[in-house]
Amino acid sequence: MAIDLDKVLDKAWADKPLAEVLAAPVAALKGVSDEDGKLLHQAFGVKTVADFGQLKYVRWAQALVALNQTVKA
Repeated sequence: MAIDLDKVLDKAWADKPLAEVLAAPVAALKGVSDEDGKLLHQAFGVKTVADFGQLKYVRWAQALVALNQTVKA
C-alpha cells in the first residue's frame, strides 16, 4: 500500500521512520491539533498515532465503510 506521508503527517514528521511516527502524539497527523490530542486522550486513552489507529471505534467505523462499499457494488 502506498501513502503520501506529506498528505497525512505534519511536516516535522513526514521524514521520520514509521516506528517513530507510530509512537508520536496524534498531533503528528495533519489536521489534528494538540488540543484534539488531549481530548482523544481524555475520551479514549489515545496518546499515540498507533493508539489512534488501533482504537476499536475507528476500526468499527472503517469496517462499516468497507461493508457499505461492497453493498453499493
